[in-house]
Amino acid sequence: MASVYEIIKGINQAAANAYDGSHDKRFVVDGEDKGIGLRREEGCPIHDSRVIDGFKVRISGPKLIVTYQSELSMKSFHNTKIDEEIEQVYKDIAKFLKKEYKKITGNTLGLKADGPCEVLLQNMSRIRTWCQAKKIYTIAGLKDTEAVGVNSPGDAEEKLRAAVENWLQTGKPKYSGAKKASNVKA
Repeated sequence: MASVYEIIKGINQAAANAYDGSHDKRFVVDGEDKGIGLRREEGCPIHDSRVIDGFKVRISGPKLIVTYQSELSMKSFHNTKIDEEIEQVYKDIAKFLKKEYKKITGNTLGLKADGPCEVLLQNMSRIRTWCQAKKIYTIAGLKDTEAVGVNSPGDAEEKLRAAVENWLQTGKPKYSGAKKASNVKA
């Protein structure tokens, strides 16, 4: 079984392999055509107008959060099935991540969707609309993990208390005849 670090490293590398131009076999060293499922893959990048869309991943504990952003025309914006189209894009992205992860690490990646995607549509002008969507997946190999680098609240309080006491000691008056305030209990 792979460690948490290896799983995270594999997922990040799989997402990094989805850069713009990676899908076109003319621009890739190995000559393999990799379809991610994004709208920017349609048409020729040199002759056709560019479609701006992409995704990024981040990991929070055992959850993989995939954020997708795209520009839509008003014709696409008034489509009543836009949520289904974005869900299909997420299925294609998850399929691509699993395939790339398998290629990179040799292990399989299990992703389980925690629910439907959240979609936010905003008008940029009368012609274009900006779409931002987020979907959360549970990573199969990270069920019992905790956040890395986070101490328990008690440790943080003790470190803070020690730092404040040390700071207070630096400003102590040189003469010991100073009178303490009546409300000091420490």
